[in-house]
This record gives sequence, C-alpha cells and structure tokens, in this order.
Amino acid sequence: MRVAIAGAGAVGRSIAAELVGGDHQVMLIEREAGQFEPHTVEQAEWVLADACELASLEDAGLQLCDCVIAATGDDKVNLVVSLLAKTVFAVKRVVARVNDPSNEWLFTDAWGVDVAVSTPRVLAAMVEEAVSVGGLVQLLTLRQGQANLVEMTLPDDTPWAGRPVRDVKLPRDAALVTILRGGRVIVPQPDDPLEGGDELLFVASAHVEGEIRKALGH
Repeated sequence: MRVAIAGAGAVGRSIAAELVGGDHQVMLIEREAGQFEPHTVEQAEWVLADACELASLEDAGLQLCDCVIAATGDDKVNLVVSLLAKTVFAVKRVVARVNDPSNEWLFTDAWGVDVAVSTPRVLAAMVEEAVSVGGLVQLLTLRQGQANLVEMTLPDDTPWAGRPVRDVKLPRDAALVTILRGGRVIVPQPDDPLEGGDELLFVASAHVEGEIRKALGH
C-alpha cells in the first residue's frame, strides 16, 4: 500500500516508521525546512512542499496513493489536505488527526475524512476502558460516525460465566468481533463460553449501544 503523510513532526514520523515496518510505501510531505529530516525515517520518500497546495500534491503523485494521513498539528491544514485528497485526487482512504477536540465535528465526509483520530478522546477512552467494568466504553469511531468500536469488560461475578456466545442476543446493527481473555485474542464462535474478566469488543451503530448493555444485563 502506498501512503502519503502530511506533516513530518513527531506524530507523522512515528506513523511513517510504523508503516514502513509493515512493508508499506510511505511518502512524508513537510513544508517546514526545520522538520525536513529524511535521516529519521530513511526508508520513506520525503517531499519538501506545502500539502495545502494543489500543484505540490500533484507533483508529489498523491493520485497514486491508496491512503492519505493528515497528521499536522494544525486542524485547518488537516481539513484542507483531507478535502483535496478525497475530491481532487480520489484517494480511497483519508485519515485525519484532530488536535482540538472542539473541532471534531468538522472532521466528516463533507471534508473528505473517512476516519478522524482525536488523541485526547482516544487517551480518555483508554483510561476509561482500563478502569471500567461492566460499562460500555467507546474506543473508536468508524465510517464517519456511522459505527463505533466499543468495549465491555465482564465482571468477575458475571452471570454470563459459562454461557455460550450464542446466548447473547445482540441487536441487528451490532456484532461481537473479538474476546480478549488474558493474553489471548479469541474470534468468538457460537459455542465459545464467556468468562468473568473477558473484554468484549463490538462494532455497533451508536443508536444500539444501549441495547448491547441490556443484552448483557447492564
């Protein structure tokens, strides 16, 4: 997969290093000469240019990328990059960094954003997930808010202990996708028994999250 990352600060470079490690082709676009440091991620292609300029993106070959990540520290820049990537260059997947949570409402498909990642919200969700037992915690928003990745940890004394997955009557727009148990990642099968302490990961529409709680007795 060919990925373009707008912004070669600490976040952009870290993402690039991870993707390069996964054998992806990565292009880092940076407009500030002071942050243009090809030696930090040598396997990536580096472009010194303004990612908000149409001509610069065209010269960089953005139209050849499968995914664009707008990872600058400026929300306005990330929105412009996302819009250009989606509407002008028809990039299939656009991921945008949200720096200020108050701007999160802007990061939708209207601006070309497929996935918006708000660091403060993700960190807050991780803290809540770590301390919450029996409650439903939203970890990630998918498909411009059409669905969420949510987590529920079953209490040690859950009445569901020993009962099979098939007994969980989930609403239509929800699916149990993974059970985390100790160090194991389990793809749930109908006959698999639940246990106290299981972390259940669901993909669900926001409007049915309450029904998931009811289905599991919370």
